[in-house]
Amino acid sequence: MTAKTKKAAKKTAAKRASVGSSFDDFLREEGAFEETQSVAIKRVIAWALADQMEKKNLSKTAMATRMETSRSQLDRLLDPENTDVKLDTLSRAARAVDCELRVELVAA
Repeated sequence: MTAKTKKAAKKTAAKRASVGSSFDDFLREEGAFEETQSVAIKRVIAWALADQMEKKNLSKTAMATRMETSRSQLDRLLDPENTDVKLDTLSRAARAVDCELRVELVAA
């Protein structure tokens, strides 16, 4: 790799590194960072639960029964836009598909 190529590669890497943080900064400035994070996390959790249900060939009715809850409560849990979910509910859902819920606190 020539010196010119190395310099160009470093410049490209530096641009890529700042893309994520500048978008996060934009969301913070707009006051939308926390809400956006909540929706993104909920979408991932809803997708993971639905994926486990499919792998285990569980219907929504069977999943609700395993969770000892109603089908409408399960629908709210699987709704990626509904971020109002308790940790207890998430934990019961994880156990219902033979998984474990882990919550991690990391420095910002």
